[in-house]
Amino acid sequence: MATQVGHEKTFGVAAAGRSRAVRAGVIGLGFIGEVHVRAIRAAGATIAAVADASPTTIAETADRLGARWGAPSAEALLASPDVDVVHICTPNHLHAPLARMAIEAGKHVICEKPLATTRSDAEDLVDAARAAGVVAAVPFIYRYYPTVREARERVSTGATGPVRLIHGSYLQDWLSTRADQNWRVDPALGGASRTFADIGVHWCDLVEFATGHRITALAARLLTAFPQRGPDDDGNGQPARPVGTEDAAALLFETDQGAVGSLVASQVTPGRKNRLWFSLDGATTSLAFDQEAPESLWVGSRASTSLVLRGAEGMSEAAQRLSVLPAGHPQGYQDCFNAFVSDVYAAVAGEAPDGLPRFDDGLRAAALTEAVLASSASRSWVEVPS
Repeated sequence: MATQVGHEKTFGVAAAGRSRAVRAGVIGLGFIGEVHVRAIRAAGATIAAVADASPTTIAETADRLGARWGAPSAEALLASPDVDVVHICTPNHLHAPLARMAIEAGKHVICEKPLATTRSDAEDLVDAARAAGVVAAVPFIYRYYPTVREARERVSTGATGPVRLIHGSYLQDWLSTRADQNWRVDPALGGASRTFADIGVHWCDLVEFATGHRITALAARLLTAFPQRGPDDDGNGQPARPVGTEDAAALLFETDQGAVGSLVASQVTPGRKNRLWFSLDGATTSLAFDQEAPESLWVGSRASTSLVLRGAEGMSEAAQRLSVLPAGHPQGYQDCFNAFVSDVYAAVAGEAPDGLPRFDDGLRAAALTEAVLASSASRSWVEVPS
């Protein structure tokens, strides 16, 4: 008697088969470096080497992270023939020089944003990666929420009607007291912009990705809530340090398709941890997404409002591709990172994943940052370079 075997539904895209041969190296092992390490493992790749600013403990760190080798320096990792893809997770001022060295060594690159602290450096990296023929990506990973892909699909198919308004915020509180400190506060390490270059560009990338619009002109204001940070005397005779970057940014903008919009980005908003929220207001339908509640997409029309849940029947193929768990089992930030790294490795294998953020998108972020700084300095509207 034959036995009929049922088939469970499979979720997402299997990545391990195409990624097992990839040998990854990670430079910088703070919070974001370890996020990369988990994503490398999830993609089925090998952590060939890691490097960090503390070479005396790198062997122990490599063992803890499951890496084959703890490199004594970034340069040693970049020179290793056993590394195919380099993940750059260092402070911002090191991104451009390390990415340039990786490209010159023939490595594929994932570089944390900002790709560079100046637009000219970002342009050079785009040109270098293109000339070398390497895959070069920037982790704008919020693109990888299935509900964001659903919003993008609804806009692109005309389900919303033409988008007229694009607005929202990205709010954090991790620098909301005078005592809070971080290397990003120092322009020499983090660049001339902090809050906008760190989180505002994430929001701009996400709404441009979801709508297909490009911000063409903007008017920005920057706020430094704490001109100095740290105690007046920390017990070691070190006074409070001056702050050279903004704690918050607010901007109005217009797009190439006739929409107008606004953004507030802040790292000094008490109670908000990572509240990236946007609303895309179309002629017939509006869509809203909240990164702190990413399992649903709010959909509103004149007649009704509803929540479309991730994994719901009828969601687009683009959204279902990234829905790796059954509905009701929440997916989050790490899942997005895993999907992004899997797509980078797919590109290394010769595939063409839809929506993969590349160095061109890092350059776009640098151009927007430059425009925000110029607008705030001149207190006027500024055109954004295309």
